[in-house]
Amino acid sequence: MKRSIARWVLLGLGVMLGACANSSADAAKVVRLGYFPNITHAQAVIGVADGAFQRALGNAIPLETKVFNAGPSVIEALFAGQLDLAFIGPNPAINGFVKSKGEALRIIAGATSGGAVLVVRADAGINSAADFRGKKIATPQLGNTQDVAARAWLLQQGFKLKEQGGDTQVIPTANPDILTLFLKKEIDAAWVPEPWGARLVREANGKIFLDERDVWQGGKFVTAHIIVSTKFLKANPELVKKFLVAHVELTQRINDDPTNAKQKLNAEILRFTGAALSDDVLNEAWARQTVTFDPVRASLLGSANAAFKLGFLGNAPPQLDAIYDLTLLNQILKEKNLAPIQ
Repeated sequence: MKRSIARWVLLGLGVMLGACANSSADAAKVVRLGYFPNITHAQAVIGVADGAFQRALGNAIPLETKVFNAGPSVIEALFAGQLDLAFIGPNPAINGFVKSKGEALRIIAGATSGGAVLVVRADAGINSAADFRGKKIATPQLGNTQDVAARAWLLQQGFKLKEQGGDTQVIPTANPDILTLFLKKEIDAAWVPEPWGARLVREANGKIFLDERDVWQGGKFVTAHIIVSTKFLKANPELVKKFLVAHVELTQRINDDPTNAKQKLNAEILRFTGAALSDDVLNEAWARQTVTFDPVRASLLGSANAAFKLGFLGNAPPQLDAIYDLTLLNQILKEKNLAPIQ
C-alpha cells in the first residue's frame, strides 16, 4: 500500500513538473512589441501590417503593438514592464543596458545599417568641415544616436561646442521641427536619420555634406536593432525564436523585392502620419540604408565609446560584453543554411 501511494505521489510530481516546464516555455499569453513608423524600422512596419509576426507566433499568442517616436520612451516602457520586444536605435539600447546594470535587456538581432546623413543648407556657406565654426546644427534628440554622432564628429574636427565655451551649437530638435527651422533658415545644418535627410534635400534646399556610412569601416553602422526584455527572453525563448524567424524571413523578403516592400512601407507611413513620402524621397532615403539582421556589433561599441567621451554614460567606460545574445538568431541562421553572426 505504501509503495502504491509513493508511486502515485511520484507520478503526480512528474505531471506537475511537466506542467511547470511547459508553462515556463510558453509563459507569455501575449507578446508586446514597440517600434517606430519609419523606414529604418521596415521589418517591424511591414511585419505588423501584413501579419507576418502574428502568424509566426500563432493565434494563441496575440501580438500587441505600440508605436513610439523616440528611443528613451521605449526604454522607459521596457523598464516599466510594458514591452517585451522593440525595434530601437543603438544609443537608447546602450543607455538602458547601462542604467539597469546590464539586467534589463539584450540585443538579439540587427534591423538596419546606414540611413543617417549630415545635411547643410545650400546657402549656409558650408563647403568644408572648417565652415561649421559658429554654425547651428540640429539633431533629433539630446543623447540619441544621431546627436552622439554629430557631437563626436564636430569634436574630431577640432570644434568646441557652445556649452564648452565654443561658438558651434548642437540643437536637439524633433525631426519635423528641423524641417521647419531649415526652411526658416534658423539652423545651418542637421544630422538626421532617413527619410529626414532626403526630405531636407528635396523640400528645404539642403545638400548632403556627409553620409554617415563614410565615417564607419566598410560603410556599415547600426541604425536600428531588436532588443528584448531579459526576463521575457529567459521565460519565453521559443516565442522569441518564432519572432526572430519571422524577422529573418521579412529581411530576406524585403531585400528580394524592395519595390514591393517600399510600397507597403509607404502605405503604413500614410496610415500613421496622414502623408505618404514622395517617390523621390522614399527612393533616395532607401538607397542610403541596408535592411539586415546583422546587428553590426563593432559600430555599437564605437557609438558607446563616443557617448562615454561625451559624458552621456557616467564616469566609467560601459561594459557591454553581455549586451548581445545572438544564440537564437544563430540557431535560425544555421537552420536556414546562412552564415552565423560573430
